Amino acid sequence: MNQPTQPKGAKHPLLIVIDGPAGAGKSTVARRVAEHYGMPLLDTGAIYRTLALAAKRQGLSWNDGAELARLLPEFPIAFEPAGRGKGPRVRLGDEDVTAEIRTPEIALGASTVSQLPTVRTGLLGLQRRLAAGGCVAEGRDLGSVVFPDAPHKFFLTASLETRARRRQAEFSARRGRDVSLAEVMREVEARDSRDTQRATAPLIQAKDAVAVDSSDMSIDEVVSRIIEVVDSRVRQAG
Repeated sequence: MNQPTQPKGAKHPLLIVIDGPAGAGKSTVARRVAEHYGMPLLDTGAIYRTLALAAKRQGLSWNDGAELARLLPEFPIAFEPAGRGKGPRVRLGDEDVTAEIRTPEIALGASTVSQLPTVRTGLLGLQRRLAAGGCVAEGRDLGSVVFPDAPHKFFLTASLETRARRRQAEFSARRGRDVSLAEVMREVEARDSRDTQRATAPLIQAKDAVAVDSSDMSIDEVVSRIIEVVDSRVRQAG
């Protein structure tokens, strides 16, 4: 893509949030949009993964909301730029845990801790502080709960089969093992069910979010669509 460029007339901080279900392409799209505008990327899923890792190291159950909440007031997570084409590095205190939080075990832990109301509520302040200077943020409840006043909200989705095929390709590339499409579809469906049915901050499309169905769109097309909407809104506001 071209050099980072803020939309003409933009008033800082510029906050763009992208929500959506598993396999919709949020991470790649959010990174590309952040690179376009020269803004930080906030991967909220990485926060839950890092919390799951911290809990495991301290011998805490991923289902123990009270004990997990004790870790949150001064949770030492930080994001660092890793260069174009790469997501941010994740630090837990002084340690780079970027690779460690991407294991299947920690992914399961993140899915578990993210269901707990005490955890989701306890992380609101942290997420808002990390985004205070402007960023592109991706997650599942950003437009509806974490940043309800964000001026630029998007809900990125795709058909179940499309999302499962994308996940299948990720598993093959990242883990070096083949997984059947049927198995991945079951996993994606189960994640959708957990995300949409949890009592606190369920996955929903915010009323003022722009829906983007990427089932038949390339990554470039999705990124261009989001940039087009943001630039148009900024021009109109100016």
